[in-house]
Order: sequence, then C-alpha cells, then structure tokens
Amino acid sequence: MGKGPLEVKVRLRNPDRTEVIEGSAKVRDILEKLGIHPDSVIVIRGEELLTKDDRVGPDDEIEVRPVVSGG
Repeated sequence: MGKGPLEVKVRLRNPDRTEVIEGSAKVRDILEKLGIHPDSVIVIRGEELLTKDDRVGPDDEIEVRPVVSGG
C-alpha cells in the first residue's frame, strides 16, 4: 500500500506560507516553479544551508528566506 504522492514542503517567509512540490528536484527548479529568483533567497533544510544545485527529496522540508543586506 502506497502512502500517496511523495512531496517536498517549502516554507516561505515574507509573506509566511507553505507550498508543496511533488517529487524530488534541485533547489533551483523548485525556486523556478515558485517564481523566485535564486539569488534573492537562502534555502535551508534543518540546520543545513543548501545551494541551487542541491537536490531535495520526498518528505524533505525546506525553508526559503529572503536575503537581507544592510550597512
């Protein structure tokens, strides 16, 4: 018995919301699906900072935070 489609949960900040992406994909592909420019955010899985080329798999949860710079 299957447990349904495999999915990645994506928590977005500013505004706070959660999106679900089916299957596994590279971070860059997920951001593209969400219409987010990869250089404008950082992506975190647990305590790990991910690059655009890292792959996230089913049942992963990632957080996407905007890059903030100041002086």
